[in-house]
Amino acid sequence: MAKGTMRYWAAAKAAAGTHEEPYEAGTLAEAVADAKARRGEEFARVVRRSSFLIDGDPVGSRPHESVPLPEGGVVEVLPPFAGG
Repeated sequence: MAKGTMRYWAAAKAAAGTHEEPYEAGTLAEAVADAKARRGEEFARVVRRSSFLIDGDPVGSRPHESVPLPEGGVVEVLPPFAGG
């Protein structure tokens, strides 16, 4: 298990009620599941549509179960947004 920080942006931040929080998880899927378990359906809906960066690198379409989290890493949760 790695410890790090999850940062939420835009609608994810509003749904989470915080800008960032610590994670303790082995994979991105575990960290996201833990965060969703502590919040309501609105947060889960936003996260389902979000993209993710880990230490600045995009996760893309990789299955979240296959994405290991680094010790001290930063997971950015980026919901879809309009504009340029």
